[in-house]
Amino acid sequence: MKKKKWLGAAMTAALAIGSLAGCSDKEAGSSKGGGDKITYWAPFSGADGPRMKNIVANYNKSQDKYEVDLQIVPQTDYYKTVDLAFSGQKNAPDLMIMHTDQLTNYAEKNLLKDMSDTVKKNNVKAEDYSETAWQGGTIDGKQYSIPLDIHPLVMYYNKDMFKAAGLDPEKPPTNREEFVAAAKKLTDESKKQYGFVVPTLWPNQFIYPTVFFQNGGELLKDGKPNYNSPEGVEALTFLRDLVQKEKVSPANVQQDGEVTLFLQGKNAMQLNGPWMMEQWDKAGLNYGVAPVPTLGTKQQAVYANGHNFVIPASVKDSKKLEGISDFLKYTADNTMEWAKSGQAPASKAIYEQNEDFKKMVQQPQVAKQFEYAKFAPRVANWGQLSEPLWAEVNLALLGKKDPQKALDDANKKAEQLLNK
Repeated sequence: MKKKKWLGAAMTAALAIGSLAGCSDKEAGSSKGGGDKITYWAPFSGADGPRMKNIVANYNKSQDKYEVDLQIVPQTDYYKTVDLAFSGQKNAPDLMIMHTDQLTNYAEKNLLKDMSDTVKKNNVKAEDYSETAWQGGTIDGKQYSIPLDIHPLVMYYNKDMFKAAGLDPEKPPTNREEFVAAAKKLTDESKKQYGFVVPTLWPNQFIYPTVFFQNGGELLKDGKPNYNSPEGVEALTFLRDLVQKEKVSPANVQQDGEVTLFLQGKNAMQLNGPWMMEQWDKAGLNYGVAPVPTLGTKQQAVYANGHNFVIPASVKDSKKLEGISDFLKYTADNTMEWAKSGQAPASKAIYEQNEDFKKMVQQPQVAKQFEYAKFAPRVANWGQLSEPLWAEVNLALLGKKDPQKALDDANKKAEQLLNK
């Protein structure tokens, strides 16, 4: 069965590679022939895709020395396709996007180029980027990536529901006490209307670690799972109590149930990622955006991931490396286009200095959290190690397990995986 699954994944990724090979210049955002060609892969198959295509097309028009050929791989197939390329496919790219939580996987296998020299030679500077984002790509003193953005959890809230409940729509809650009080005021069970609908599945991979980090906790300690620490149990108990004790959320919420209720005006507050902006805008919601309240007990923190530029270790051509650096410098100064997708670019030229960026509704709220954003633990197999955690968090939120028991079990399973 496992073999069949692997073959299926390999076939899907091989097809994706085949479609990449046939991707035309026009589709890839290229504007002309000529210049040294730089192949660039990205998983931007959603609303963000056209934004990156515009950046690439504008770069290609701005000079004739290099030509960047953007090839978009669907997000669902992206890392399968990347793995096949790294395992010996001839058409591996010169430049690619990689999520922050994936960097360690590939850097530890020596599949990514240490960009330290490239950065130095081409005057790309760490101080031009968010320190959090830059450090996200620093592993054992080497720089493996140049950041494009950080996408932390944010809070969305329905301004009309706030007004109807007598709450100030320009003053969303900033801490646990205010959040719970507001959620209670916004809940009306007779109308099936809730203050904060607690998801049991995605995006708990962002919500639960946020509260955990706000409690001062660490998901891994001394290289070992630390899920069942007091900070972890407190975080899970708090989220479960919003359903069982405070009753500001319905129980047994199905996947995306909280999104559906938010779109229907039946869920007043929603924790999700910046990528939701377009959906809310299309629905015509009167919504606000704010940093995530401090729902934990000790500190401001928010779980985040990020998009980063990386270069495969196999790329050694000095002209290509110069071209890549030139493109990255251009991108750092021209990511207002990227910001239009709802993201906050990691380049200080945009989020600190660009006046048009500061006037945007969502994006400055995202950037406010850069300073205290936290990424996944620096471990190669985090995706696998965290699977038991999300499964057990789900069971606790469904009321099927006590939080302590659920996290004890998650810890045990993760330790077994680590010792394999």
